[in-house]
Amino acid sequence: MKRAEKYQIQMYLPGAEEWVNGGRPVDGSDVFCKVTGKVSKEWLSEREKERALTVDLMSEVCDLSNLSAAAWQVIKNAGIAGVDGISTQELKEGFMDLYQEVTNQLMSGEYEPMTVLGVEIPKPNGGLRLLGIPTVKDRMVQQAISQVLSKRYERIFSDHSYGFRPGRSAHQALKKASQYVKEGYTYIVDLDLEKFFDKVNHDRLMSKLSERLTDKRLLDLIRKFLRTGILIGGLENQRIAGTPQGSPLSPLLSNIVLDELDKELERRGHRFVRYADDAIILVKSEEAAKRVLRNISSYIQDRMLLKVNSEKSRICRPYELNFLGHSVLFKGELGLSRKSEQRLKVKLRQITKRRRGISLDQLVKELNPVLRGWLAYFKNAKMKSKLGALESWLQRRIRCFRLKQCKRASGIIKFLCMLGVPKWRSLLIAVSHKGWFRKSGSPQAHEGMTKKWFAKIGLFNLTGNYCSTSK
Repeated sequence: MKRAEKYQIQMYLPGAEEWVNGGRPVDGSDVFCKVTGKVSKEWLSEREKERALTVDLMSEVCDLSNLSAAAWQVIKNAGIAGVDGISTQELKEGFMDLYQEVTNQLMSGEYEPMTVLGVEIPKPNGGLRLLGIPTVKDRMVQQAISQVLSKRYERIFSDHSYGFRPGRSAHQALKKASQYVKEGYTYIVDLDLEKFFDKVNHDRLMSKLSERLTDKRLLDLIRKFLRTGILIGGLENQRIAGTPQGSPLSPLLSNIVLDELDKELERRGHRFVRYADDAIILVKSEEAAKRVLRNISSYIQDRMLLKVNSEKSRICRPYELNFLGHSVLFKGELGLSRKSEQRLKVKLRQITKRRRGISLDQLVKELNPVLRGWLAYFKNAKMKSKLGALESWLQRRIRCFRLKQCKRASGIIKFLCMLGVPKWRSLLIAVSHKGWFRKSGSPQAHEGMTKKWFAKIGLFNLTGNYCSTSK
């Protein structure tokens, strides 16, 4: 059979998402008979066996151990209440009473999800992102479904996919991208799917699910969750597409949708890394990058019915990249992207505003978790010089904050003298007509508020902790 004919069968054959290079599905059986070139009876038989095993998946969802694990996960994640106002604490206290009711409704197919609470949060690059907050009961059911389906889908997902998967992380995705750059793939196709979570086609997603699942109750319930209305500004809006971020089931469904893209990229032999809807393809020349961007964009839009953001999708070099907040240097080492640095500065500016009217201790308490969490994520980036400049900038803002707390010249003199600055030098800066930020850069401010002073007030040491963890 010609390669083109095999490709056509692959595209329309149920279960085609399991293809890997060489025409062999994950379960190990040959799709095509080596003699006739037709789809093998063995592969079809394996497919029927697998579908037969999913006839009663709802029983697995309703299993007490599965639902209790789902409830515990929802309680651990906390979060705000949905439209019914029931909190995670109330779920914890009333789980056993709720269990039988939910189980009966799920097994009979009568379970009806409640309206999702819509919450808009600002995006780092401007604009708003819509989050959907289901009720805690719906969250528990979605988590229970996700736990059951993950067992079946994890084994067929691509090795190049790292987002929202157990045992996989953003750091692993970045390590893989670094490896490809080391191997000489130094032209990057940076794909941006426009409003991916809002654009997923429900019918196409349900078709993908039905290729592997035969439990009609479960499929109907998932469709109900997809179609549930969302409450925004007091008005309920009906959803005809998308899987809103914020629900426990959304990450798995997004991976099921994008696994088709993974398999297509694998079939074409590309080096790529995907984390949720962020995907990069690495090639060796600019001409190849242009060709890949053009062809893959057509595939995503024509076959997957998703939209590629032509303004944000681009061809770039590794050092220009902003993938999961990182760039990649030519030797394959990770770097800190400019956007990530700017985003941190915006957050630190908000915390260290001089007019907030909080104590220095409170300021440090708010800063430390941000700095500690940020460094834990970016610890593998080569950024010692950038980090030194960033820490100096932050320390100046804290000096400015502390000087303004002194309010008057007498307060500045008293504070600086207490830190060991001679009185006559303290007087010079105290009576100066310069602004607070200018004063914070003065020799007297640096002489009094030294690195030892920052350590004394308990400020998290970015550079010191970075050097100790990067060894």
